[in-house]
Amino acid sequence: MSVIKPKIDDLLDKTDNNRFLLASLASKRACDINSMLREQHSRVLAVQDIDDITIAMSGKDTISMAMEEIVDGNISFEHDKYEAALGHKAAEE
Repeated sequence: MSVIKPKIDDLLDKTDNNRFLLASLASKRACDINSMLREQHSRVLAVQDIDDITIAMSGKDTISMAMEEIVDGNISFEHDKYEAALGHKAAEE
């Protein structure tokens, strides 16, 4: 699988060109989306027999949904907290 839309360069621009941060943000958001959709799982199964609730409800996989949210600016990170968590600088209070 490759990232075609949104473009990887656009995604990296949103994460200071940090591939690890991009992967972390996308995977965390994808897990959140999955959790939200799984709460709806029993309701959908009552209507139709579908195994993959995410694709059934959205037509997309959760990673694609998360990456679209990142490039749109709906998901971001706090640069100072991220740097402090890495130990690159002291956390500001």
